[in-house]
Amino acid sequence: MPAPDASAITRLAVFSPLDSLGRAELITRRLADAIALGLLADGEQLPSEADLAEQLGVAIATVREALGGLRGQGLVETRRGRGGGSFVRAPAPRETADHLRARLRELSAEDLRDLGDHYGALAAGAALLAAERASADDVRRLEDAARAFDTAERPERRHRADGWFHVEVAAAAQSARLTREEIGMQTEIGPLLWLPSADAATRDRMARQHHEIAGAIGAADGEEAARLARRHVTEAIERLIELHLGLMGR
Repeated sequence: MPAPDASAITRLAVFSPLDSLGRAELITRRLADAIALGLLADGEQLPSEADLAEQLGVAIATVREALGGLRGQGLVETRRGRGGGSFVRAPAPRETADHLRARLRELSAEDLRDLGDHYGALAAGAALLAAERASADDVRRLEDAARAFDTAERPERRHRADGWFHVEVAAAAQSARLTREEIGMQTEIGPLLWLPSADAATRDRMARQHHEIAGAIGAADGEEAARLARRHVTEAIERLIELHLGLMGR
C-alpha cells in the first residue's frame, strides 16, 4: 500500500515541540508510533538532525539519542556520506494473534470498557471538530483512507488503513494534540481491535462506517459525524469484550 498522503496537521503532530521531561524517549516513542502506523513510510528520509532539533524544540544531542533508540528497535537506518541521513525502515511484523490474545487476557472487561469510553470520546470529539473545520483536501484524504481499507487484501494493510483513517479524522479537526492522542490510541489498542474483526461481514460493516463518517464530515454535519464515530468505536470495543470473555471462559 502506498504511503499515506499525510496532512500538514498529521506531520505537525509527529514533529511538533515536546512537552516536558524525558524528551529523547518521547521523540523515540512518537516517531516509532508514526512508523508503526505507516505515517512515516518505509525508506522515507527523516529531516536532518538540526531540522528535527529545531522542529521538536530540543538539543541536537537529544535528537541523536532518540535516533539511537530508533536504530536499536530496527526502525531507522542511518547512512553516512553524500546522500546520507536517517531513513525509516519497515517495522517488523506485528505481534501474532496468539501474543495479542495473551495481551487481551491480561486486561479486564472493566479495563476495556474504560478504554472504550476514552477512545469513544476522543473519536466523537475529533469527528465533531473535523466536520466544522475540514478543508476539501482533508475530506479527500479521508476518502482516500476509506478506499485504502476497502481495497486492502492483507490483514496488516487493512489495519494500517483503518489506523490511517482515524488519524486523518483527528488531523481534519486541525488539532496536532488530538492527532497525537489518536496516534497513541491506535498504537495502544489498534492491534487488539483487529482480533475480533477478521470475518468478512465485520470488515464490510467497518468499511461502510468509514465512508459514512467521511460523508458526514464532508457534509459539515458535526452531530452526525460524532454519533457515527462513537458508534464505530463502541461496536469495536463490544466485539473485543465479547472475545475477551470467551477467552476467559465466561
